[in-house]
Parts: sequence; C-alpha cells; structure tokens
Amino acid sequence: MPPVGSAGYITDPSVINSDILATPPPRQRRKDARPQELLDAALALFVEKGFAATRSEEIAARAGVAKGTLYRYYPSKDELFKAMVRDNLSVHIAESAAQAAQYQGPIAELLRQMMQAWWAKVGHGNAGVVCKIMMIEARNFPELARFYVDEVIRPSQSLISGLVMRGIHSGEFRAVPVEATVHMLIAPMLHLLLHEHSFGEHDSCHEGMGDEALLDAQIALLLHGLLAGPQGT
Repeated sequence: MPPVGSAGYITDPSVINSDILATPPPRQRRKDARPQELLDAALALFVEKGFAATRSEEIAARAGVAKGTLYRYYPSKDELFKAMVRDNLSVHIAESAAQAAQYQGPIAELLRQMMQAWWAKVGHGNAGVVCKIMMIEARNFPELARFYVDEVIRPSQSLISGLVMRGIHSGEFRAVPVEATVHMLIAPMLHLLLHEHSFGEHDSCHEGMGDEALLDAQIALLLHGLLAGPQGT
C-alpha cells in the first residue's frame, strides 16, 4: 500500500500514476476541444442557412460559448470558414501529394486509388459539404473564392496534371491535352459530390447502385480513354 500522510494524500510521488499526471483536467480538455466544436457548429449552420445568412453569434450559441470566445479562436466568420477548408480539404490534398511522390507503380492505378480515396474522405460527410458551400457562395464572397482557389483548386489541379504528365512521359498514357484532361478527371467527382449533398436523399434513380459502383464506372471510362495502345486508341 503506498505511503500516505496524515491528511490521506499519497506522499511518495513515485507511486502516482503517470497517466493521471498526463491527463489534462476537464476544463483544459474542454478548451482544447473548443476550436473543433466551433467548426462543427458553424458547418451545421452553414448547411441549414447558408454561409451568408449565418451570423457569428448564432455559431457561438450553437457551440455553447460566448461570442467573444468565438472571436478568440477565429477573428471573423471568414477566418472560421478558412479553417474549415484547411481541416476538411487541404489536409487530404497534402496526403495525396505525399502518396503520389512515393508511388512507383502504374499511374492509372494510382489515379484510381486517389479518386476512390477522395470520395471516401471528401465526397461523403463534412468535407463534401464544405465543397458544396464554397461552390454556392463563391460569387458573393470573392476573397474567400480566391482563398479556395489557392488552397484547394490549384493544388488539386497541379497534383493531377503532374500524374497525367508522368503517365504520358512513361508511355503508359497516350499524348492528351493535359489541362483539359485534368478538368475531365475532376468533373465527374464534383458532379457526384453535388448530387450526394443536394438530391441524394430524394433521388431513386441510383437505387441498387451505390456511389462506389458509379465511381468505378466513371474511372474505367476515363482511364480507358487515357491508356495508350489498343484500349486507348
């Protein structure tokens, strides 16, 4: 039994569980989680009301904090949305770029894996909603639109164009106009995303065919058009 003092406290610090010391108190844990709670509250309201119609005080109230607390973490609604883009989209682009830099196999297979991973991580859930909100609101918020172009669109296009050029240089792909091909590869993903987050609950046309099956068909059509030789001629 560990030694205790007269007040009932353990007097030998060596017997104190290190996990207890490492665990922050509830107040600190709540503080650490607050930025994510604010982002979650903002996203829910953006979906319900749109970005323009959502007020900062509504976000704070949804997250259960004072408006001043919101501004302590995010000085403006624009900065909050930028954090949302970074957390939900930029991180996945960076992961894909790192994967592509290390990949040594056929580029067609890498494109297939990346598109499937993009749908699994981005198309479903919060990240897909962020994409949709930006597409809807971009015209009314040009500064945010420029941020989104620099943070999401250009890095994505650069990543895919680099893969297409690698495939052409290796002889795996036939010579195609790279910029136009990049748009053709991205467009079906955006269409699927918009459908998922706009009509998915109401459209019975896709019954019996999951999103993954539709994506497989899109990828097959696109890649067969890229491949050199009999399949792609």
